Amino acid sequence: MADESYIQLTIEIAKKGEGSVSPNPLVGCVIIKDNRIIGAGYHQKFGEDHAEINAINSSVESLEGSTLYVNLEPCSHQGKTPPCVDRIIKEKIKRVVIGTLDINPLVSGNGVKALKKAGIDVKVGVLEKECIELNKFFFKFIKNKLPYITLKAAQTLDGMIADKNNYSEWISSSESRKYVHWLRARYDAVLIGSDTARKDNPKLTVRLIEGRNPYRVVLDSNLKLKNDLNIFKYSSDKKTIVITSEKNKSKLRKIAQLKKFGVKVLFAKSDVQERLQLKSVLKQLAKLQIISLLVEGGSKIYSSFLKQKLFDDIFLFVSPKILGNGLKTFSEIESKKLGDAVKLNIRRTQKIGDDLLIELVK
Repeated sequence: MADESYIQLTIEIAKKGEGSVSPNPLVGCVIIKDNRIIGAGYHQKFGEDHAEINAINSSVESLEGSTLYVNLEPCSHQGKTPPCVDRIIKEKIKRVVIGTLDINPLVSGNGVKALKKAGIDVKVGVLEKECIELNKFFFKFIKNKLPYITLKAAQTLDGMIADKNNYSEWISSSESRKYVHWLRARYDAVLIGSDTARKDNPKLTVRLIEGRNPYRVVLDSNLKLKNDLNIFKYSSDKKTIVITSEKNKSKLRKIAQLKKFGVKVLFAKSDVQERLQLKSVLKQLAKLQIISLLVEGGSKIYSSFLKQKLFDDIFLFVSPKILGNGLKTFSEIESKKLGDAVKLNIRRTQKIGDDLLIELVK
């Protein structure tokens, strides 16, 4: 097998860690000797051994003279675990093939330098584009100190997310809803606005598949949501976050009630219209090491993220239904002429149940 094939294998192995390693990156590793795979592993959980160590430990024979393949540059610093490069050097591995460099300043080429200094043959940049795509959450967070943001919406063919009575169950197919639960399990947090919390009363948990629940974030600028909502009922895991205006710090009784439910209350800046400033919201989430965010509504929230260009991609589930009237997906986007329209690019499409999932990027 060529280098590209083995790096592709590390990418597939790395995906096994989705939903378990954040804020660390997804990393897979295979070790080859005499054209045989003698070791393989992936980073399984944040704080535990890295992929390279798991691959080395999985081998029952000497690694001397072997080739190690890994999708991301091995670490060279002491973190929660020892440097991976030290173990690679100790095992007398002859060659290391790396998909892409780690842009984390703590690594950023230092791993490669350490390996080369030890006399190991190093090759970098194999399937680099694919390796960066695998860890797009991690790379965005390290570079911008903000989470990767995906807007997710289910709409009718004519662009409605609910009928004129704000009823939306169900626009999308059961297959699409299951796919959304799969997405939730892979993102650190899901975010909704107070209108969606009040009208739809969602749980925002992962129930239709096996997987961990994300943080559930609700924006409540006035801190007026009722305590009996599902998002608070299911907060015993302490993964529900309410973000409200800094002006509400004096509402001690309400804050105490939410904390009693296990809800974390954070404060963000608001504008003259008393709407929360999204940049301030995102900075609060970044402080919690939330590196990926799935925005699930509603219409005002979608519009705000779109207007401020605070998104990385959009997952649009389009159902083959026509309402004629109702609540528009982006109700506050009003371009006066075609030339002012928000322009997006289609990354890919796929049919899920009766729906069409369109993935869009800026």
